[in-house]
Amino acid sequence: MPTPGISCVADFEKVIHGKIPDFLIDYFATGTGDEQTLEDSKRAFQRFRLRPLVLRSETKIDVSTHVQGQPVSFPLGIAPTGFQGACHPDGDKATARAADSARVIMIVSCFSVMTIEEIAAAAPRALLWMQIYPFRDRRNTVDMIRRAEKSGFKAIVVTVDTPSAGLFKRSFRSGGDIKKRFGDQNSRGLFFISGSLVNFQGAAEDILKAKSTGDEHLYTYGRYQSTGGTKWDYITWMKSITKLPIILKGILTAESARDAVACGVQGIIVSAHGGRQLDGVQAPIEALPEVVNAVRGSGVEVYMDGGVRSGRDIFKALAIGAKAVFVGRPAIWGLVYNGTDGVTEILDMLKHEFVNTMSLVGCNRLEDINPSFVQHESQFVCKL
Repeated sequence: MPTPGISCVADFEKVIHGKIPDFLIDYFATGTGDEQTLEDSKRAFQRFRLRPLVLRSETKIDVSTHVQGQPVSFPLGIAPTGFQGACHPDGDKATARAADSARVIMIVSCFSVMTIEEIAAAAPRALLWMQIYPFRDRRNTVDMIRRAEKSGFKAIVVTVDTPSAGLFKRSFRSGGDIKKRFGDQNSRGLFFISGSLVNFQGAAEDILKAKSTGDEHLYTYGRYQSTGGTKWDYITWMKSITKLPIILKGILTAESARDAVACGVQGIIVSAHGGRQLDGVQAPIEALPEVVNAVRGSGVEVYMDGGVRSGRDIFKALAIGAKAVFVGRPAIWGLVYNGTDGVTEILDMLKHEFVNTMSLVGCNRLEDINPSFVQHESQFVCKL
């Protein structure tokens, strides 16, 4: 049953205050630098206008498709977000159950506070992809891939935009070093870090050593492993150790997209890391066209995330050329608000809006969607 007073996905952000500590809400909401990319990723969708064709719609509209060969109910997935256990006691397990119910993809973060195996067992029919970084210690990479394979995951998502960690703006503005807040015994902040890195079992002795010296050292270990000067040969090596599709997350340019194709990856997620890495980059929806054009004819599937807040946004991304779209913060809002049911409500709302948009623009199946249905405002010419 829809939540009273909620008319759109963005409304959920307003109703979660008080359910978790404010500094945790800030952590999930914040971006880096001046938060230009964070804000522009949402605004950029408004710069693409829809061009409907009338007298074309049918009663039944089919939005089912396949992503990396796997069936989904509509072209939406849940982006990887770490520390979901700080949002709800069931954390990633609740999100996985919602993804299973909606028959969409969930990308599980390597920084989940629950193990790969626990999440898979909680939703054994869910379509799960595993997100990792190009870890400095390759034992972690091999271990997570092997465990994901054994647990039935269908793809490996490699986040490639973190040679160094971004500097969050809001955590500094609201009181400085967020690490110090992890020790607050009266919040879930302690659980936020001390319960994390449970999936870094490839180097278990290093984790135990870090834990023995305190949560701050554990935090430092996690940051160190997920940042560094990785090169393209790391991706080539990863492809040699698994038969699962390799999908790179964090590409915004044609040049990097062509490099990804040359490495033989199966997918690209056009993403600015939710505005949490390099501030001032192009909004993902506006970077999408050049990436789509760069990989055309290669067979590499292109997806995008960042700023998606409605079914209309999903339609615009697909019209430009995305195969599917992923959402991060909206799923977190739903999780904080009401666990599995909250995430399910978010997904249902997005699907309903997407189907409604399909009907109103004159598309009856996904194959009908093409670039003629959208136009960037920079192309407008007054015809008076």
